[in-house]
Amino acid sequence: MDYRFHLDSPLGGITLASSGEALTGLWFDGQKYFAAGLSPVAEARPLPIFEETARWLQIYFAGAEPDFTPPLRPVGTPFQQEVWALLRQIPYGGTVSYGALAARIAEARGLARFSAQAVGGAVGRNPISLLIPCHRVLGADGSLTGYAGGLERKAALLRLEGVPLP
Repeated sequence: MDYRFHLDSPLGGITLASSGEALTGLWFDGQKYFAAGLSPVAEARPLPIFEETARWLQIYFAGAEPDFTPPLRPVGTPFQQEVWALLRQIPYGGTVSYGALAARIAEARGLARFSAQAVGGAVGRNPISLLIPCHRVLGADGSLTGYAGGLERKAALLRLEGVPLP
């Protein structure tokens, strides 16, 4: 059974999804790929995982780095899972380029190169925004590119974390 919960944030409404035990989705209302994979009959119900995620978001939007992470269970292909695991390694207030992520995948696979565009596709389909920090990925020149929640939100999130923007 899928469950959903809606809450408000300083950057707009957020919809959360869960299997009951772990967070499976976190989307800004109206973002690209909104609620991808969430059953249309997901039951709206408050759950402990939603309360824990709301507490994480409250700390985050207050401008602090939460010292815990709710249980996460993003659903995706093995390649997407590989990319999302790399995203979780980007520290609060840090950034990385799509090319740098592609280089890490290439190295792990023993390849000379890997496609930054393929990495970008997986980053864009991240179903758990914020907690899996896809907003910390920038273009090769440091530009703000490709955020499913919108570039204005991406800039706001990076400013919140103290990242200097061009």
